[in-house]
Amino acid sequence: MEHRITLPLTREKASVLNAGDMVYLSGVIYTARDAAHKRFVELLDAGASLPFPIEDAVIYYVGPTPAAPGQVIGSAGPTTSYRMDAYAPRLLGLGLRGMIGKGKRSAEVASAMLNAGAVYFGAIGGAGALLGDCIKAAEIVAFEDLGTEAVRRLTVADFPAAVIIDSRGENLYLTGRERYLKSL
Repeated sequence: MEHRITLPLTREKASVLNAGDMVYLSGVIYTARDAAHKRFVELLDAGASLPFPIEDAVIYYVGPTPAAPGQVIGSAGPTTSYRMDAYAPRLLGLGLRGMIGKGKRSAEVASAMLNAGAVYFGAIGGAGALLGDCIKAAEIVAFEDLGTEAVRRLTVADFPAAVIIDSRGENLYLTGRERYLKSL
């Protein structure tokens, strides 16, 4: 099934998505990779606030390339998600509702997603230039010293992604493989 979702990603919006669905996201998403996630946890441990509202937010695991003249952003392809697995359950517990990346997630993240009613979206690796075209505005909101891995607030329009793990815990990496093997 195909969905067009205007962000933020509420629990109700997440609940209608199924593993394997195609989505087009429009609105605000935030970027963060492993160095930023480590700093998020350090901020939380120190009793400080995160640099953006986490409840119902979507984080895109990306370190975009610098923008060419006349562009908002450079290539913006997903990075491997498991590097954020040590930090994701804590953020999910605070209301993070969606994550975009590529690759498998740990059992701990999948369990935390189930408790949070969250969704893991897969973006197509190798299509960073095309994904960058869906980004209409970008501004650094934290950790500028991280360069391309600084936390950015992105405004996206029809950003394509597939639901890999839905809010009920169905995991396309597992069920898709099972369906394929049964079809042989």
